Amino acid sequence: MNFYFLSPSEPRGGKKNLGLNKANRIIYNRICNRFSMPSRSPPKTKNRPKRLILAQMHKKKYSNELIGLMSNPWERAKKQLRAASEKTGLDPYAEKRLSEPDRTIEVSLPMRMDDGSVKAFKGYRVQHNNTLGPYKGGLRYHLMVSMDEVKALAFWMTIKNAVIGVPFGGGKGGIIVDPKTLSGKELERLTRLFTRRMSDVIGPLKDVPAPDVNTNSQVMKWIADEYRKATGKSQPAVVTGKPVSSGGSEGREEATGKGGAYCLNSLLKRMRIKKSTVAIQGFGNVGINLAKSLIEEGFIIKAISDSKGAIYAEEGIKDIEGLEKHKIEKGTVTGFMGLRSIRTHELLELDVDILAPSALENSVTIENAARVKAEIILEMANGPLTEDADRILKDRIVIPDVLANSGGVAVSYFEWYQNMHKTKWNKQKVFGKLKELMETAVKNTLERKDRYKTSLRIAAYILALERIGRKI
Repeated sequence: MNFYFLSPSEPRGGKKNLGLNKANRIIYNRICNRFSMPSRSPPKTKNRPKRLILAQMHKKKYSNELIGLMSNPWERAKKQLRAASEKTGLDPYAEKRLSEPDRTIEVSLPMRMDDGSVKAFKGYRVQHNNTLGPYKGGLRYHLMVSMDEVKALAFWMTIKNAVIGVPFGGGKGGIIVDPKTLSGKELERLTRLFTRRMSDVIGPLKDVPAPDVNTNSQVMKWIADEYRKATGKSQPAVVTGKPVSSGGSEGREEATGKGGAYCLNSLLKRMRIKKSTVAIQGFGNVGINLAKSLIEEGFIIKAISDSKGAIYAEEGIKDIEGLEKHKIEKGTVTGFMGLRSIRTHELLELDVDILAPSALENSVTIENAARVKAEIILEMANGPLTEDADRILKDRIVIPDVLANSGGVAVSYFEWYQNMHKTKWNKQKVFGKLKELMETAVKNTLERKDRYKTSLRIAAYILALERIGRKI
């Protein structure tokens, strides 16, 4: 597969000047960084005066990432806002407020590595809107983090929190780093440095981070501890997703996956649809707990994938705990109990009732959307469908991410509430409240879908904008 960018001018002055405008240069450098390509010398091509080949990737696992790089998630988010605003007649002032974040923060994070060398990392925090409450959203560590991505994710958190009905606004953060290249001590130092840089702008009533891509409860524990050192106050509610022993909530680990199962089950019952077979892309925390919860509800999990491969069982994959242990031991789901192995991209195209993309963004794109056979798509990842894919699949039932995966932030709110009120709930109470919130959100979204004759995605946005618009 070839990816091209038209260059507005011919390369001048050798390797340093590639004839790219600023936007294309940023994308070019991001691709080079992601795939370890030399950014100062472009691939040679006979057509070079007119076109610059940015990347040529024949491996399927890279093509969707490149498509994602070449789109702007923030522009996509603003299009979604405009579409919902037109449907609901949102006040122009409210739309203007939501079309740009309240605050964007970019910090430099120079740090001494274990070998004595010094590296500088870049970190972001975007505080989109706090009309409904403190900014709230995850912190991710990934090489593909960018300001536009974080702005879009912060906007989606504003919408998600309003959809599920918790008193938070939207925020998001990230550091451009591959955490797999850091030692445990380096990861801790980087986290603590980022926390010190952000200590004035985060807090239980200001902005409450949480785990996201490549961050976990240990990272949240470091943030809470460093915030205590920086401010002189012990405030566990400064972050959510902490270990239970450090103020975390029972059920937080399972929350996103279990919430997705509650959401799917509620929607199918309300729409009187009987579907049972599922393919799950992604076997991290979300995919694992979604699979367990769906099996409890009587669904048949026909296929599961991770970044290295996928497995398929016509009669269903039943032993999720065994598969989880196999993945820890072998580093992949393939080879489990002799089940048939398939390619990761093939899972997306299986003949199943429900497809649950539960990994990273841009899994379903213009390249593969037409081959998706599932009638229902449960968006457990953030932004798993590109704008083009969404358009191609407009006649399917797409349960949007701002509804489907909102169980995580619902239980984050429960954790924050418990910290603020110095109380502790058991897992049964947490799951009972989570189910109630998810079922109510599904009901409210379906009502707006029918009223406005629109998609579930736009209906969820309308629900959120109604709630924000009343208070903004």
